Amino acid sequence: MRLLPTRSCEPGMRLGKCIYNEEGVILLNEGVELTGGLLGRLERLGIDYLYIADKATEDLKIEEPLADETRIRALTEIRTHFRSFMENESRSKFSKNHVLGRSFGNVMRMIIDDLNEKQGTAIMLLNMNVLNNYLYQHSLNVCIYTTMLGMVSGYNQDELMALGMGALLHDIGKTKINLDIIKKPGPLTAEEFEEVKKHTEIGFRLLKDEPNMPLLSAHCAFQHHERENGSGYPRGITGKDIHEYAKWIAVADSYDAMTTHRPHRLAMLPHQAMEVLFAGVGTLYDQRKVAMFRDNVAIYPLGLTVKLSTGEQGVVVNINPAVPQRPVVRVLIDADGQVLGQPYEIDLAEKLTVFINHADNLTQASRA
Repeated sequence: MRLLPTRSCEPGMRLGKCIYNEEGVILLNEGVELTGGLLGRLERLGIDYLYIADKATEDLKIEEPLADETRIRALTEIRTHFRSFMENESRSKFSKNHVLGRSFGNVMRMIIDDLNEKQGTAIMLLNMNVLNNYLYQHSLNVCIYTTMLGMVSGYNQDELMALGMGALLHDIGKTKINLDIIKKPGPLTAEEFEEVKKHTEIGFRLLKDEPNMPLLSAHCAFQHHERENGSGYPRGITGKDIHEYAKWIAVADSYDAMTTHRPHRLAMLPHQAMEVLFAGVGTLYDQRKVAMFRDNVAIYPLGLTVKLSTGEQGVVVNINPAVPQRPVVRVLIDADGQVLGQPYEIDLAEKLTVFINHADNLTQASRA
């Protein structure tokens, strides 16, 4: 399959991967033929990229980091509790029955078990095929990124639980912010931004006294918008005073926000978001953590169409775990723009003089 911008897809192409709603229910099955009307609707719903079935890459299989059971369970818990918090007017208590720590603790154990089986594999998360409530999927994505990076850093089980639960619930304070502001399609006014900034302090207050909730998880909610140079909020503290868990979440939170469709802008591709992160190294983000993030995230995900410095065009078909930014590319179009009858592969980890110049749609998109 191939990953293409929805705007570049044409009627007659077929889906290479199912599209799900926020509850994990299939809305469009793999193999469905796309029509002009369907493509227009998907764009309006915020699906900026689609996995398209393609004969030249039909052997390409994309595995999710979590088992379906774990992903659905996690999103169900997030959705159920977050909706409950939105409907509960009280800010003093997080849950009447104090089940939050236990519920999310069980989810975290499932997530850690799944990710343990994927250790040594570059993380590849894309929201391209999910119609979701941003807050729910974003919370899960940030948890997956930070938990995997905690594993790479050698954190023990208790540390992973505290970090992962902090990541899952880092934005819980937004459940107490006016929904019209959270979903506003355009830029926020100064007053609206001040209101949004309150979610860090609210989240901390909601989590700090919750039974079975590590106190460090509450500090993740409190500090994840603090920045290295003191320009963050709510306290404007600098790098040495920011907990390392919050620094991990700051990187993952920013990256996932940039690579997800939002009401006010289209999603960036992973490599574009990574460039933005590196531009903020030392001022906004911890340099070592951004470098480790880059080295463990597939910034050129499987199925992405790319143009090489040689002029050749192709599709990413394999990720090199040691250097995920140097993937294996299957060349489908030569430097003269001719579609190849016999595609070949270039391992960029071996061909060090060849680079990816551009990632978008190919000159000619084939149909399945």
